[in-house]
Amino acid sequence: MHKISFSRYSIFALLSVSSGFQACSSTPSGELSGGSWRGIIEVSGQEMPFNFTVSEQDGKQVVYLINGEEKILINEISHSQDSVRLQMHIFDAALIAKVDGDQLSGRWERKDQARPYRLPFTAEKGKTARFSENPAKPTLDVSGKWEVSFTNTKTGKTYPAIGEFVQKGNALSGTFLTNTGDYRYLQGEVDGNKLKLSAFNGAHAFLFSATGQEDGTLAGDFYLPQAEHETWTAKRNPNFQLAAAETLTYLKPGYDRLDFSFPDVNGKKVSLTDPQFKGKVVVAQIFGSWCPNCMDETKFLAPWYEKNKSRGVEVVGLGYEVSPEFDKAKARIEKMRDRLNVPYPLLVSGTKDKELVAQSLPALNHVLSFPTTIFIDKQGKVRKIHTGFSGPGTGKYYDEFVQEFNKTIDELVAEK
Repeated sequence: MHKISFSRYSIFALLSVSSGFQACSSTPSGELSGGSWRGIIEVSGQEMPFNFTVSEQDGKQVVYLINGEEKILINEISHSQDSVRLQMHIFDAALIAKVDGDQLSGRWERKDQARPYRLPFTAEKGKTARFSENPAKPTLDVSGKWEVSFTNTKTGKTYPAIGEFVQKGNALSGTFLTNTGDYRYLQGEVDGNKLKLSAFNGAHAFLFSATGQEDGTLAGDFYLPQAEHETWTAKRNPNFQLAAAETLTYLKPGYDRLDFSFPDVNGKKVSLTDPQFKGKVVVAQIFGSWCPNCMDETKFLAPWYEKNKSRGVEVVGLGYEVSPEFDKAKARIEKMRDRLNVPYPLLVSGTKDKELVAQSLPALNHVLSFPTTIFIDKQGKVRKIHTGFSGPGTGKYYDEFVQEFNKTIDELVAEK
């Protein structure tokens, strides 16, 4: 047996190697630790909670924003010393925070707005409850369909909505549908006689609250960024309907076609008289990369087009962005195209100001909502215009939209 001896220099070398190994294997100060997190964004003076998870995917750290059944992948994550930046999906927005162990503190920035904003953001690891750790036993059941009226506290303007909720004990999920779209996936709780719902998808931060009234109705508040506040009331009404989506936007007298000439992302002008559209059924989608409802519709249209283009159907997206500069608008549209794998042409059509959008499409009486979907027959005539979009967060309403969409296409394709 040989005796091994170490000099003071060899001991120093071993310690140096060991220290270096530990430094390389430790988590950088700006890294997020894996697991469940609960975030809070300050919205109009209120704490709006949301949930997210941190994990690894293909050797890279990723985050998923969670809203009920929805999980939104955030995979553009960068670090700078003790801070982290989470780029919000396709939107020009980000969560930027200092990392202090299992605590985050920073801000949520959104730039793709007429009035960009920054709101305080914090998060804590290990929290899984959306709102309360131990909510009180529910004294009301809000499951079902509700007739809702929202009122803007600044302007006094009101608008109708449908509330659809699913309650299981304290757990609550659902959405609101309006004439211009839906509020997507909402998640929350019923605590005694009060309900709370929130949603954060990177572009929007919504907080709803309400209290059950003695007559069985609901009365509450809706908080949005930039000090936006609305009140809302609701009563059960299984028969309540919104205005039909096909009646809100229409052609002006004397028009039967949609005429435009807008550049695609490569600068090439595209119009409906081009050979690629001749003799085909065309779906023209008015969208913006800043619009979550447009994201939902594009997620439907992209795979649908791949399956149906051989039937003599084309889709073209008319993009209206925040910036009037072509290169900036193009960059936002290209990001949406790449993230959502959009196979049909997307055009740079103008800015999101609805009056300017209507001016760019003079055949329309107005543009009420993003998205708006226009169905054009083989002769180039507009046959139907659908305002807004009921996304997958609306459940049966989304299924009804898909069914009606396919029915319309089938009818137009069958025409000679």
